[in-house]
Amino acid sequence: MEELKRTTFIIRRLLIMIPMMFLISVICFIITELQPGDFATQYLNNPRVSPEQVIELQKSLGLDKPPVQRYFMWIKGIITRGDFGYSFAYKRPVGELIWERMGWTVSIALLTIIFQWIIAIPAGIYTSLHQYSVSDYILTFIGFLGISVPVFFLALVFMWLALQMGATSLGGLFSAEYMGAPWSWAKLLDLLKHIWLPIVVIGFSGLAGLMRVMRGNMLDVINAPFVTSLKARGLEDQVVRRHVIKNAINPLVSIAGMQLPEIFSGTIITSIVLNLPTMGPFFYNALLNHDQYLVMTFLMFIAFMTQIGNLLADIALAILDPRIRIS
Repeated sequence: MEELKRTTFIIRRLLIMIPMMFLISVICFIITELQPGDFATQYLNNPRVSPEQVIELQKSLGLDKPPVQRYFMWIKGIITRGDFGYSFAYKRPVGELIWERMGWTVSIALLTIIFQWIIAIPAGIYTSLHQYSVSDYILTFIGFLGISVPVFFLALVFMWLALQMGATSLGGLFSAEYMGAPWSWAKLLDLLKHIWLPIVVIGFSGLAGLMRVMRGNMLDVINAPFVTSLKARGLEDQVVRRHVIKNAINPLVSIAGMQLPEIFSGTIITSIVLNLPTMGPFFYNALLNHDQYLVMTFLMFIAFMTQIGNLLADIALAILDPRIRIS
């Protein structure tokens, strides 16, 4: 019975995503339309391009059509052909451009989340169990530092430190000799030499926040009445601690559902600084070039990942915590 309820819940949530994505597409289109000008009008300041040529370019790209008509043409292409539009700047379909960068974007995001959780959860548990100790103050200071320092500035600091330690190749994911080369053990090792920097830089801010949340949750649960009851029954400290950690970690599962889209949308400048082949720099260039369909598709992708992340977080909570029932 519970399995049927869980399946029904997932199907219902997936069906709700359809009107939600439609509404989000309208909002994305309106936001991009509010941006002054379009892809063709940026050539008005170019003395080599006449106003007549700009008007002709607008007609060839369909930018002269009414906004409502362009919106429904875009939505119709997505629904009927899986066509997300055409990139004016890159002169290629938007779907192809995003798919090329999707692999590295998702890989770096997932590795960053794993890095955050591996460090933040034990650090949060340790500081809560050693409250007001020297190590607690040190980790708390590092946590506040990670939350307050901009990620792109942190990227510059780490790059400077790496150069001071003798590194010769910074930025990107591969050295020059391995770019475009077929996969091999040497190329994999070269990737590992480069990928640690974006993972640490992008993950540091989220790591600090997770550590602070885990510490606060642990302190709240430690003082809860059920913990006092468990201790009164004579249970070993290790068993009590296991119950405390299990209850304290549940709220973090909800946060995990929001981490993936936050990493995508919050590290655009960092990706530019580190020269990463992710979707962030693509989105920034699309905004500068008024590349409307590329911008809208990226925003839609972020919204879709947010909904998927929340759905997975809800399912994980129901599995981890027997007190939660899906109905």
